[in-house]
Amino acid sequence: MALFSSLTPVLVAVLCVVVVARFFKSFQKKHKETDTDSKSAVKSRPWVDEDLQDDTEINTKDEAEGEDWAPSEEDVPHVPYAPPRYPSDVMLQRSREFYELMNERRSVRFLSPEPVPREVIDYVVQTAGTAPSGAHTEPWTFVVVADAEVKHQIREIVEQEEEMNYRQRMGDKWVSDLQRLRTNWIKEYLDIAPYLILVFKQTYGLKGNGKKKTHYYNEISVSIACGILLAALKNVGLVTVTSTPLNCGPQVRLLLRRPANEKLLMLLPVGFPASDATVPNLTRKNLDDIMVFV
Repeated sequence: MALFSSLTPVLVAVLCVVVVARFFKSFQKKHKETDTDSKSAVKSRPWVDEDLQDDTEINTKDEAEGEDWAPSEEDVPHVPYAPPRYPSDVMLQRSREFYELMNERRSVRFLSPEPVPREVIDYVVQTAGTAPSGAHTEPWTFVVVADAEVKHQIREIVEQEEEMNYRQRMGDKWVSDLQRLRTNWIKEYLDIAPYLILVFKQTYGLKGNGKKKTHYYNEISVSIACGILLAALKNVGLVTVTSTPLNCGPQVRLLLRRPANEKLLMLLPVGFPASDATVPNLTRKNLDDIMVFV
């Protein structure tokens, strides 16, 4: 009995080790299966564009340890802010008029080669640059292309990749969903539009001393800027079609000589609508379908 009592703590310790070992082995197996499932999911979506993946998650440990990252900037002073206030009836009128204007906005694939004043494009892009951004990093670059040869080179890159997307990467369901809108990989408007605006997200910034600057939530920030850009284009009577050219980013970036920290997010042909332009007869959801009031 005394021998059994003296061995009891040893047996308990051994049992604990066995249980922990079995639990760890089971966890490793489950983790491996999860990784395998994740890799399979990626392989099953060959259309995914690496440049368009959201990389807003910040690894602060790497930045803290890395010598390439710039330290935080000094405190920014605050100044008074007093925007104009409108009476209720004026607020209602302005909100209604702006809605009516934006409700006329459509994605237009038939553009006119008619020239557009360069200064108008300057103000439109400057307006997009007023968008909010994570920690006011302003992680966007708007490349405006007017050169006919460069526009054609961009078209060749896009059509080559888009044909592969339609035939191989996107899958039957996606292609079928697009058929009702009569879209395909032929992008004549990339040659015809007087301007192409290519919106790049800066995944990180570069200081004057070569140090990297963190761009928080760069994907979301640039997406907000794109929304303001669309509104600014509509405000001056210009049209566009939002295009996210899958798998074209690296080639276009090389063509336009953009740095490695910039990733192509959106491509917009910009101009007046063609005289015979048509758009799909679509309707938008009602307010009750898009808003929940609590």
